[in-house]
Amino acid sequence: MANLSAALLKDDNNRVRISEENIERLPVAPDTFNPRYKTTRKEIWSWYLYYISSSGLTLFNLAPTAFQNLVSQAAGDAGVLHFAGRDRTVNSIVLLSNGIAFAIQIVVFLILGSFADFGEWRPNILIILSLMGIAIGFGWLGIHTAGLWEVAAGMYIVGTIVYQTSFTFWQAAFPALARNTESQMRKADDLNAGRITLVEYYVADSLKRNELSNIALCLQVGVIPICAVIVGILYALHIKDSVQNNNWGISVAIAFGSGVWLLLAMPWFVFEKRRKGQDIPPGMNIMTAGLWQLYRAFGYVWKLKQSLYFLVGYFLLGDSLNTTVTVVLTLQYEVVSYNSITLTYLLMVGFLAQGVGVYTMWRIQSRWSISTKTMFNAVAIATILLDAWGVAGVYTQKIGFHNVWEFWFYQVYFGIFVVAWYSYSMTMISEVTPRGKEFLFFSLFNIVGKTSSFIGPLVSSAIIDASPDNNNSLPFWFLFAVSLVSFLGLYIFLDLQKSQKEQQTLLDEEEKLIIQRIEGLVPPA
Repeated sequence: MANLSAALLKDDNNRVRISEENIERLPVAPDTFNPRYKTTRKEIWSWYLYYISSSGLTLFNLAPTAFQNLVSQAAGDAGVLHFAGRDRTVNSIVLLSNGIAFAIQIVVFLILGSFADFGEWRPNILIILSLMGIAIGFGWLGIHTAGLWEVAAGMYIVGTIVYQTSFTFWQAAFPALARNTESQMRKADDLNAGRITLVEYYVADSLKRNELSNIALCLQVGVIPICAVIVGILYALHIKDSVQNNNWGISVAIAFGSGVWLLLAMPWFVFEKRRKGQDIPPGMNIMTAGLWQLYRAFGYVWKLKQSLYFLVGYFLLGDSLNTTVTVVLTLQYEVVSYNSITLTYLLMVGFLAQGVGVYTMWRIQSRWSISTKTMFNAVAIATILLDAWGVAGVYTQKIGFHNVWEFWFYQVYFGIFVVAWYSYSMTMISEVTPRGKEFLFFSLFNIVGKTSSFIGPLVSSAIIDASPDNNNSLPFWFLFAVSLVSFLGLYIFLDLQKSQKEQQTLLDEEEKLIIQRIEGLVPPA
C-alpha cells in the first residue's frame, strides 16, 4: 500500500485514470464522513422499530395462513384443486405459489436492486414498497371466503414479493448506518492518521455491523406485545365459534398488523439521514450499473476459490433452510386446523425464542472467542437435524411434524438454534470478501440468496405432486440431502485462512496493476 501511495503522489493527475474498481483501494477511509450524516441514537432506534413493524407478522406469517386456510376450505374433502395447469394438493399449491413469488422477485430485484446501492433512490423506494405492503395487508379485509381462494393466491404472491423487497431495501441501509456511528468515525480518523491499519478498520466495521444486526434480531421480542393485542382481538371476534369467524379474524389480524407496520415505520421515514449511495460509473445509468456490478462480482468470485465454495454452499443451504420453513409452516397450519389464536400464540413463542437464541449465541461467541465459521456450522447442523425430524414423518405419524406439540417445540428450537443463520451467514460473506469489495459481494450474495429461494419450493411442490399418496412430508428427504451435502462441502473444503491469502493475493495484484497504469506501463482500464 505504501508503494501505491508513493505512486499516487508522484503523479497525482493520473488518479482519474484509475478504474472504478480500484479507487476503493486508495489508502483512506472508504467513506467520506460528513457531520450532517453522523448516525444518531434516534436514527438507530427508528431503524430497529421499522424491523419490528415489518417483522413479517402480516405478509410473511398471517397472510400465508389466510391463503392456505382458504385453499384448504375450497379443496374440501378431496383435498385437490386445479391450479397452474393441473390438479394439485393444498400444500403443493402453497409451495408452488411461494416458488412463483420468489422467481418473480428475482426479476424485480435485478431491476430495482441497483437502486439500493447507487444514487439516492433507496429511501423513497422503501417508503413506496412499505405503503404497498401495508395496502395489501388492509386488502385482506375483503378476502375471507373460500370462493376467493384464487384472489388470495394473487394477494399472497404479490404480498410476498413486496415484503421481501422492502426488507432488502431496509437492510441495505445498515452498512452506512454502522459506518457513520461516532465510534466508526473515530476509527476512520485513526486510519487516515495512520494509527490503525486498513485491516483493523474493516474488523471494527464488521463488528459494528454485526452489533446492529444482532440487536435488531433480538428486538424482535417487541412483536410479542403486538401478538398479544391480536389475541385479544381474535377473542373479541369469537373466532372459535365458526369457520367464518376464524376466517374473518385472520383478515382482521393482518389489517391490524399492517396498521402497526405503518405506525412504527414512520420514525424511520422521518429520521433516516438520506446518505448517498455509490456513484454511478461514467457512461452508465442506474440500471446498467447494477448489472455491471453483478458481472464484476462474479468475476472476482471466480478468481477466489474459497469465496466460490462459500457462494455455492450459501446458495444450497439458504435454499434448504427457506424451503424447510415453508414446508413446516404448511404442515403447522393443517395440524392446528388454522386456528388463528393458536397460531398467534405459536408466533409469540417463536419471537421470544428468537430473541433468547440470538442473544445467547452472541454471548457464547464473545465469551469464548468462537470463530464465525464454527457458529455457522452449528446453525447448519441444527438445520440438518430439523430436516431429519421431518424425514421421520414420512414413515410414522408419531413424530415428523404431525402433532401439535411438535410445532411448539419447533418454534423454540428454530428460534434458539436456527434463526442465527440470518446473522452468521452475513458475517461469513464478509469473511470471504476482499477489502473494499463489500458492495460488490453483498449484492452478489443477495442476488444468489433470492435466486435460491424459488428452487426449493418448486422442487418440493413437484415431489408432492409426483408421490402416489401426495405425501406432504416427502420434500424433507430432498431438503435433508441438500442441507447435508452443502454442509459437508463447506466443512471439508472451505478454509477461511486460505480465503484471506487468496484475497490478499488478488488485492496485491490489483495494486501492482494500478501502479503500472499510473506510471504508464499499461493502458488504463
